[in-house]
Amino acid sequence: MPATQRITTRNATFQLWEALLTNRRKRNQLGEMIVQGVRPITLAVEHGWSVHALLHDESRPLSGWARDLLASSGATQVAMAPELLAELGEKTADVPELVAVVGLPDDDLGRISVGPDLLGVMFDRPTTPGNIGSIIRSADAFGAHGVIVSGHAADVYDPRAVRATTGSLFALPAVRVPGPAEVMAWVEQARVGGVPVKLVGTDERGDVDVFDADLTGPTLLLVGNETSGLSHAWRELCDLTVSIPMSGAASSLNAANATTAVLYEAARQRIAAGRRG
Repeated sequence: MPATQRITTRNATFQLWEALLTNRRKRNQLGEMIVQGVRPITLAVEHGWSVHALLHDESRPLSGWARDLLASSGATQVAMAPELLAELGEKTADVPELVAVVGLPDDDLGRISVGPDLLGVMFDRPTTPGNIGSIIRSADAFGAHGVIVSGHAADVYDPRAVRATTGSLFALPAVRVPGPAEVMAWVEQARVGGVPVKLVGTDERGDVDVFDADLTGPTLLLVGNETSGLSHAWRELCDLTVSIPMSGAASSLNAANATTAVLYEAARQRIAAGRRG
């Protein structure tokens, strides 16, 4: 087990970790993020993410979960003053038992496996970290293979996004890309390799209702910005657009809810097709 370090003041190391909570540039520069919560930390370890440091409360006995994690991890171990750990855990009422500093993976579309059953989500210029996290969580729940975040957008590794995934971020590839060019190169490579990926955009004025679209083949769902929807460039690339039939006074769903509904329909169709097969 590595030797335990102690941090009881707001020293330079603490200040770097504190910056990871709010400073996207610092996260990218250091290649690290802060992970909070038992389930997310557990899933990060289970799925082989690089845990650089485990920070724990120096003032109280640790649970069996925390002791086992500290004993089995090769990460730097830091016993921290509770008031400092509370800041990194963004807790106002209580101190978290453990906070992790985790390395960021490469933004490589090759992390998303491509096959005849491909189901992926591309989120165009999202503005809200919570929506990114919710979509990653839904994509994981309904059997998608990955999520792509395109353009000038909220950050996948913002703590608010990470918390909203409830750990699914560590089980499902999420890749940031500058724009359509990188995604289309990846799609064309898949098509040349015999996987006919279909780009299906979500839009309240879609070509067809989502129930009438065939989502059983390799599909990349395109989801637009919360305010303006899909950009013109992405709309031009769609093979098909789908809408969600609704009643009542609501004219549309927010991006995360709409994506969840379409992912559910894709999963339902695939399960039904498997039973028929």
